[in-house]
This record gives sequence, structure tokens and C-alpha cells, in this order.
Amino acid sequence: MKMNIKISTFGLFINGEWRKKINTFEVLNKYTNEPIAKASYANEQDVNDAIQAAKTSLKTTFPPYKRYIVLKQVSETLLKRKQEIGEILAEEVGKPIMEAIGEVERAAQTLEISAEEAKRIHGEGIPVEAAPGSENRQAFTRRVPVGVIAAITPFNVPLNLVCHKVGPALAAGNSVVLKPAEVTSMSAIILTEIFEGVGLPTGRLNLITGKGSDTGEWLLNNQDVNMYTFTGSPRVGKIIREKAGLRKVALELGNNSATIVHKDANIEHAATLTAQKSFNNAGQVCISVQRVYVHKDIFEEFIQKMRDVTNTLVVGDPKSKLTNIGPMISEKEAIRVEQWVNEAVSQGAKVETGGKREGVFYKPTILTNVHDDMKVCRQEVFGPVVAVDVYSDEEEVINRVNDSDFGLQAGLFTNSLTFAMKAANQIEVGGLIINDTSGYRVDQMPYGGVKQSGTGKEGPKYAIEEMTEERIVVFNL
Repeated sequence: MKMNIKISTFGLFINGEWRKKINTFEVLNKYTNEPIAKASYANEQDVNDAIQAAKTSLKTTFPPYKRYIVLKQVSETLLKRKQEIGEILAEEVGKPIMEAIGEVERAAQTLEISAEEAKRIHGEGIPVEAAPGSENRQAFTRRVPVGVIAAITPFNVPLNLVCHKVGPALAAGNSVVLKPAEVTSMSAIILTEIFEGVGLPTGRLNLITGKGSDTGEWLLNNQDVNMYTFTGSPRVGKIIREKAGLRKVALELGNNSATIVHKDANIEHAATLTAQKSFNNAGQVCISVQRVYVHKDIFEEFIQKMRDVTNTLVVGDPKSKLTNIGPMISEKEAIRVEQWVNEAVSQGAKVETGGKREGVFYKPTILTNVHDDMKVCRQEVFGPVVAVDVYSDEEEVINRVNDSDFGLQAGLFTNSLTFAMKAANQIEVGGLIINDTSGYRVDQMPYGGVKQSGTGKEGPKYAIEEMTEERIVVFNL
């Protein structure tokens, strides 16, 4: 039952003005299922107006140092307000408060790095004079903005992943039309208000909220969008890729992340990190550990330690500092995870711990006796479930890690430099993390995958390369 309380209604942000709409939707507290705010549904005209505002804004000079100042000020404001914004994240996502505050801190760092990179964009000299007949010529390259960027972001990390798109886009001199996930719109709205408050030039950032299926279609149909940057499902990513045509696209589409624990690893360290990184944000993280391959010589000791650590994790109210795991994004998703685990058990999997749903919560779950064709191994669970299996030799486990449609990141615990380098050469992922799990990421590193995990890189320096074009200038002297 919903409480009878007055909640704020937020509009769209287009061409420097907030535009409230009659049609709105509720953003819910994922723990209590109570509304915390209302946001506005954009229509096709709103989307086209936002794109036009973004296009027009590019005619006004926005030099690198001013980009630096704006991004740095927003970064500093996020840190000043991290408790407040962290509490909103805990409510609208359901992630534990300490994890939510950590996301605000990371978002601030993402924008700080973007600010610094705004001053470092450069080209290079090209020795065209070395070509016969061009002795009297000199050339250099420049990196220029692509133009209008449509940024479409997911529910699971709704502040930092917005910053990973908006920060580099603005740093590179582009303008942005931002479409956040419908169910977690508040953090993007707050971020937009902060950008407005520090004096971002009109039209450089526009915010549209509403149904992804509708707004996505309208964004794709408008030929004035020069680039799409999207984090979400492979199904939607493929649609964007097909409809974007020759326009630039950057896609981060998920994973069923694998981590290997070799026989020479520190078992306690590996088991502890693997337990922790399997259930962050209730497992709703693209690089959350989903598949673990443990050498047969240490399997029993490892699984006991991992089970012990997992059983210490507290499931409950995300606003409590004692909570490690909050609710999933919806009861529908929790039911889906429950069905996947039940299916795996019917196929022979053993539940080591967890395996139970309580409304929107799903207990952190370890499965053993799995095989690689189970849904919990083959597809992306995106929930607090990890499948642990044994392996015998290096070739076998590398082949099993690679036997996946995805390739975002993988982890490897080993003290063997030879095995580590072999894995670095042969495992098909965008990132391999040695002596940590697949779940490691800091915001300045290049981040992106291969196969159905997507194309392009995040991380401000690398995203700026995606969001600029290289132009050569040749002088005939």
C-alpha cells in the first residue's frame, strides 16, 4: 500500500529550461516500493527539440579550459553532496548506502578525470614531407568533436555510468542528449541540476526521461544525432547498431564474467574477493563474478571459505550501514533469478548457500555441480548468483572461459607469471584482472568488451577518442 505523501515532480531539461509534462511516472524506493519522486514522459517533439538544442549549442564556442572548469565544479559539488545523493541512490536502485556513497565518489572522480582530459586533447605531426613530391608540405592532425551525442544509460549504476558518458562527451566539445533508465531517473536529474547550477552553456546537456522503447526509437530516427553511446542489453545494442547506420556507436552490453582460481593462488584471499565481487549491488553489475573455475586440487577448501564469507553478508534495508546486499531492481527480476536457479537445480546443480527469494530480495547464492550449458552459466544472470566448477589444466579452463558469447572482463588468481601471460594472450576479453576478480574497475582505465559485450571503450581518455574524429590538416608551403 502506498503512503499518502506529497512527492516532487521533475520535468525534462531542454535548451537550458525545465519542461514539465502532464504525463508522468513514479520513481520507486526499491526497498519499500513507495514513490520517491515523479518524472516526466518525453514525447517525440521533446526529443527532437532536445536534439535541435544540442545541435544549435555547438555554434557557441566552449573552449577546453571552460569545459575543465565546469566539469571540475560539478565533480566538487558531487563530493560535497555525497551523503544526500548517496541516500537517493540507495532508494532508487536499492544498493547498500555505503556502496551508493562510493558510487557518488567514483562519479566525482570520473568527472574530475574528464575535466583534466579536456585540456589534453591533441593531435600529432605527420611527416608528409617525406613522400616524394611533397617536400614543400607539412601536416598535423587535430581531434574534433563528433557533434551531438545521444547517451542512453542503465539502472544499475545510474550516476557513475551517466558521468562516464556525459563527462567525456562534454570534455571533447560535444553536446549531449541524455536518456537515463526510467526506473532510476533521479540521480540523472540531480546531476543535470548541478550542471545547470555551475553554468554549463545552454543546450550542451539536455535530459529526456521516459520509456526507453519510445525515446530510443525517436533518438535513432533523428539524423542530427552524430553518435550513440549505450549501456544495456545485447538485444537493444543490436537494434541501435543496425539503425544507426554509418553514425558512430559505442556499446557496453554486459557479460557472464569468469574468474579462474589456480592451484597456486592464495585460497583465502581469492575466496574472500570472489564472494564479495559476486554479489555487489545484488549481482546487478556487468562485471559481477558469475562463473568461477577452481583447480581441482583446491576446490573443496576454496568452496568452504567462499561459502563462509558469503554467509556473513547481510541482506536487508539498503539505508542501513550494516547491509551488504539490498533488493533487486524489481520483484519481477528476483522471480526470474529464482526461476533460473530452480532450472539449474533441476538439471543437477547443488545449492551451497542461498537459493531463496523473499519478495524483491534474492539471497546470495553459490551453485556447484554445474555445467557450461546451464542458463546460469551460459547467459547473464544479473543477480546474486555465482556458479563454481572445477578444472584440471590451464588449456581446459582457458577454453571454458572463452566458450561464451560475451567477453567484457575476466579474473585470474595465480602466482605463475607463465600462466598469467598465457591467459593474457589467449583469454578473449576486453580486460583481464590478475589476482583479483573480473569485478575490478577504476574509472581512468579503458573499459569495454569484445563479442556480444559490445564495442568501444569507456574511461574518460578512451571515451574521448571514441567521441572525437581525427582530422588531418596539410599545408602546401
